[in-house]
Amino acid sequence: MFAPFLTPAYLPFAIAFVVMVGIGLIEAIGLGLGHLDLDTDAGAADGGVLDWLGLGGELPILIWLTSLLGCFTITGIAIQQGATSLTGAPLPWAAAAGGAALIGALLNTAAANGLARIMPGFETTAITTDTLLRRRGTILEGAARRGAPARAKVVDQYGQAHVVMVEPHNDGDEIRSGQTALLVRREGALFFVLPDEHALLSSI
Repeated sequence: MFAPFLTPAYLPFAIAFVVMVGIGLIEAIGLGLGHLDLDTDAGAADGGVLDWLGLGGELPILIWLTSLLGCFTITGIAIQQGATSLTGAPLPWAAAAGGAALIGALLNTAAANGLARIMPGFETTAITTDTLLRRRGTILEGAARRGAPARAKVVDQYGQAHVVMVEPHNDGDEIRSGQTALLVRREGALFFVLPDEHALLSSI
């Protein structure tokens, strides 16, 4: 039943489906990568490019991309199935992919705008980096030392998780995997933290 979908004619749509599933898993894990800042000049004006694409309502980018890949996959399979019914063989993959990209993009505009309306909670979760300050993060792997930052997961006020790079505020501190620490200041993309065991945080 699934053998036709493993042929070269269906290859672009099989790849798109796999990528869509992978992105869905990333979003489900809660890494928060879907909540990216899309405040660009392209969407500054009413009816701009981002509005046309369905991103004007601050729909999380991974949700939008998953929807686009889904529309591309479904459209491509429909094109190939229709061609097979009419001519007895699917179209060349390049021709089918081109048609699916055009039609899928149009369908995704409507789908993304619909998702933005039924998921209003996403419209309020776009945050600035500084709002993560004074929140606690958990070291994900390795150990954070001065000059050797580590990845940490921080949950914002909306319950969304963000992965940031952190290193100790004090030179002698070391924060190991699984330990929590308070984000106290930021320099660029790097956060400086105090471990929960620090004396200043004992009463917090």
